[in-house]
Amino acid sequence: MAADQAAAPAASARAAGHGLPGAHPERAKHAVWHRLRRHPGAIAGAAVFMAVALAVLFGSFVHGVDPHYLDYRAKNQGMSLAHPLGTDNLGRDTFARLLAGGRLSLAVGVAAMALSLTVGTVVGVLSGFFRRLDGPLMRFTDLFLALPVLPLLMVTTMLFREPLRAALGLEAGIFILVVGVIGITSWMQTARIVRGQVLAIRAREYVTAARSIGARPWRIISRHVFPNALSPIVVAATLDIAAAIITESALSFLGLGFPSDFPTWGRLLYDGVPFLTLTPDRVIWPGLAISLTVLSVNFLGDGLRDALDPHATTHRAPVIRRK
Repeated sequence: MAADQAAAPAASARAAGHGLPGAHPERAKHAVWHRLRRHPGAIAGAAVFMAVALAVLFGSFVHGVDPHYLDYRAKNQGMSLAHPLGTDNLGRDTFARLLAGGRLSLAVGVAAMALSLTVGTVVGVLSGFFRRLDGPLMRFTDLFLALPVLPLLMVTTMLFREPLRAALGLEAGIFILVVGVIGITSWMQTARIVRGQVLAIRAREYVTAARSIGARPWRIISRHVFPNALSPIVVAATLDIAAAIITESALSFLGLGFPSDFPTWGRLLYDGVPFLTLTPDRVIWPGLAISLTVLSVNFLGDGLRDALDPHATTHRAPVIRRK
């Protein structure tokens, strides 16, 4: 009898390690995919984001124009077959620079998201699972939340731009600086979300069963806590990409991001502002690219949040008909 009672929580723990407590992993995956397919915003967001990503990654092979090539005889031209989006004041192809800037902007967004997600997940898991670390880590998180983000980004960029550029080179130094600054200043929301999820998981019966059989804390975290906390982490990852792209664009628009030799969408906006009355499309196209990418990622994040909600149901309530 006692053996049966001890085996039941262990079986529940094994089942929970793959998804929802007591749920079969394949059924859980099908349920998530079914809920995601029924979310039109998520499907539209995923389609737009995939289209943007494929365009910036492989568009240069179709439109084989060097984004840095200067053609002074073709400066400030409008749309044409040779230049689908026109040229800038130096004769550089706007479409080629938009594709190159998209690759750099997406790379910054993904790298900053990875850094922010790593720091936020580690802080959130440690704070939620170990009670003695909860107070110090949350006060540390509150300290970062109280800091003014944009002035901090501007000061940090101005202080460390030249040393990193001299040590790592122009492109690598600026890239590491921008990614590091954005990632270090955007992990706090992820940490608070993961902490709340870990606090709820820590009170589950399968975690209690694992502790009762003498499992070490790090094994409990890796096998039971972290897999069941993946849902908010995945949602936070999508939203962090959008936030990183917006932040990088703001820094570049203020002249504190990448130089004009490495065009990002924010830098293209910054370079196009002085020519707004002459060639307004130089501002419209990068602004439209930023808006479409951020909106598509946000819609995809909302759909993933709804699909990964463990309290969502895939069955409709029965309809009671009166006789």
